[in-house]
Amino acid sequence: MSRTAFLSTGFHVPARLVTNDDLAQLMDTSDEWIVQRSGIKTRYWVDTGETGVGLAREASQKALAKAGLSASDIDCIIYCTCTPDHFEPGNGVFLQRELGLTDIPAVDVRNQCSGFIYGLSIADAWIRTGQYQNILLVGAEVHSRGLDKTTRGRDTAVLFGDGAGAAVLGPIDDDGRGVLSTHIFADGRHAEKLWVDGPGLAHDPYVSVEMLEQGLHRAVMDGRDVFKFASLKMPESVAIALAANRLTPADVKLLVPHQANLRIIEMVQKAAGLRDDQVYNNIQKYGNTTAASIPIALDEALAAGRLKQGDILVLTAFGSGFTWGSAAIRW
Repeated sequence: MSRTAFLSTGFHVPARLVTNDDLAQLMDTSDEWIVQRSGIKTRYWVDTGETGVGLAREASQKALAKAGLSASDIDCIIYCTCTPDHFEPGNGVFLQRELGLTDIPAVDVRNQCSGFIYGLSIADAWIRTGQYQNILLVGAEVHSRGLDKTTRGRDTAVLFGDGAGAAVLGPIDDDGRGVLSTHIFADGRHAEKLWVDGPGLAHDPYVSVEMLEQGLHRAVMDGRDVFKFASLKMPESVAIALAANRLTPADVKLLVPHQANLRIIEMVQKAAGLRDDQVYNNIQKYGNTTAASIPIALDEALAAGRLKQGDILVLTAFGSGFTWGSAAIRW
């Protein structure tokens, strides 16, 4: 069986830059308060008329151009998001349409911050078995329209940004290179510690004025527990990926973690036994873009020359569900 290689990556964010000082005009917060708790300085939010699929299209087209491929070379789309443009169908078919494609499968992955790694695990299995050749794996989010931009919602509103990242994946026969392994996990006992309750068909009616007045359509987070579990499970998943491939922390050229909170990333780095130069961070610029954060950071890291052929790359994420995971890749 062939291994799965990253043929190219690309990302796109909206033009609208939102600073911490901008948020201080909307709610009781400050640049110092936000940076101290999250490390975030800026984020990008969509403007009128922009959609998640539109961001995904731009990121996908950049990735395809870098790979020297056209959209017609793609035979499967895996679209990861927790902020779909519509209740149904999923964003994958809309991206397919935007790229001028028909007939190929479009799979939507709803594993929130862990979405890109879950999607990578699916793509890797399909490519290894020869079911599909070139898979477009996308993480894209539009959080800004769902945020409570008042003091009541500041604990989450200051954290999230909009954006999209894409990777073109394909088979590689070079023994030793490519995706070495993926490892995905979940623990539904903690589902309500980071969730959006409604609208949803567990409710009858599934959407109501009362639901909106109660704010059930907004993300709710038990920040302390999320921080605690993420700080434990992310380094644990990194250790699992390394052990599965008989690697040590010293072998890692670069760790690209999900960009949720700079404090969490620092704790993961310390627990994993990695130096500053072995970890890539860009949450300061983009905030938490959930499923888009890893491909955005990976594309930036590649552009900065942080990886070369043969280097060991490790990805890790943690998010709502709780779900988490990791991947080890020899670039």
